[in-house]
Parts: sequence; C-alpha cells; structure tokens
Amino acid sequence: MRTAPPPLNGPRRSDLRLLWAGALIGFALSGFFDGILLHQVLQWHHLLSGLDGPGWQDLRTQVLADGLFHLFMYVVAAVGLGLLVHARRCLQGPGSQRRLLAAALTGFGAWHLLDAVLSHWWLGLHRIRMDTAQPLLWDLGWLAAFGLVPLLAAWRLGRGPGRRERKAGRLAVLLGAVTVAAAGWATRPPPGAEDRLTLLLAPGTRPAQALAAVHAVDARIAWVDPAGTVWVLALPPGRAVDSGYRDGVLAIGGRWAAAACAGWGGS
Repeated sequence: MRTAPPPLNGPRRSDLRLLWAGALIGFALSGFFDGILLHQVLQWHHLLSGLDGPGWQDLRTQVLADGLFHLFMYVVAAVGLGLLVHARRCLQGPGSQRRLLAAALTGFGAWHLLDAVLSHWWLGLHRIRMDTAQPLLWDLGWLAAFGLVPLLAAWRLGRGPGRRERKAGRLAVLLGAVTVAAAGWATRPPPGAEDRLTLLLAPGTRPAQALAAVHAVDARIAWVDPAGTVWVLALPPGRAVDSGYRDGVLAIGGRWAAAACAGWGGS
C-alpha cells in the first residue's frame, strides 16, 4: 500500500524552513564579514564609495550608509534565526546539520555573487579596492575566494553523507581558518610604512586645535574633508600613540589591532 505524502505543514515544510534559515543566516554573516572587514578594518571602501559628488563623498554620509547596511543584515539574520527556531526539531533528523551547513555556505557565497554583480559592476556603488589601478582583478579574486569557494563547499556537502560529507566539512573548516588568517595578514602595514591617524573634530572645534594635535605627534596632514571636520594624518614609522579625546578632537588609529580605539590623546 502506498503511503500518503506528508502534509504541507509537516516534515517537508519544516525542512524547507531549515534550509531557508541556514541560507539567510549565511547571507547575513557574509554581509557582516564584508562590512566589518572591508569598510572598517581594511578601509578599502565604503558602501557608496563609487558615487561621485560632495554629498555622497562626505564621510558622514558614507558611515551612515554603512550603518544602514549593517542594520539590514541584522534584520536578515533575525529572520533566519526565527526560521531556525521554528525548524529546530528538524535538527534531530539524519543529515540535518549537514544540510544546514550547506545552506549557510550557499547563503554566504550567494551574497558575494550578488554584491559583485549588483554593487560592483551594474550599479557601481563601490569596488573591493577603490585605490587600485586594477579594480576588476580585486573584484574577481574576492569573488572567487569568498563566493565561489563557499558555493563549491555547499555543493560538496549536498552530495550526501559519508566520506564526502567529512571531506566537505573539513573543507569548510579550512576555508574559515584561511579566511581569518588572510584577514589578519592583509591588515599588516608594509615595513616602514607610515601609519594613519584620523582626527574627528566636534562641532565648534577650531582648526587650531586640530593643528595642535598634528604637532603633538610629529605628523603630516595627508587629507582633510571639505567640511574640515575629518583630518587624516600620516604618522612617522614606529610612532606610538595613545587613545583619547581632548579639547573637541577625537583621534582614531588606522591599524586593525587597535579596533578603532587607538589614537592620539593626552592626560
């Protein structure tokens, strides 16, 4: 006797929720990965770095756009977590954790594919590196490493359990380790290179106060925004600075290890 198919709200629907949960969580984590690493740590671009005009190039507009982007990623992650809670019973089934990981890797890779096609090449919102003569090479390299490789790992995981599953799992772990190691290595400054220091002036702060900060650390002025509220300084190699906020001037160091907390200040 043939058995009737499960109802729509039964195991099939729960399993579909599990897959969507993994895909959305992976998609959100990929967005966070790009936003935190490229916008804040490496500072290779902001979300709207490719748009011309003083309004778009204002640092406050750029930071606001980055913040709204991260807020959207929070919403995507929350929806994914909600679906995961509803489908949590499916995690007890055979192969469910493998399918969840494959879905998460699919979402992770899909974000980079969407970002490359939509943001980099169609809309021109930004490129992976804005300060290079070969932006396409950086776009393709980033897409291959963090888009195609996770999609390949997801495909391997979806082929079934057993030895292939174990190999794909090790591949996913290796990918994560390589990603973390590459991110740390990429943020190391070249030997003897000047470090960067960003001064943020509070409203009403006089330029003379920023100039005093420049002289205090023996730096040179590398760039000042048109509004005069953001100053980028080049520090001499090996110059150590302390974090702090004084006289309406907040300084933020450029090295990732300081996590935007190292800067100029004083007692």
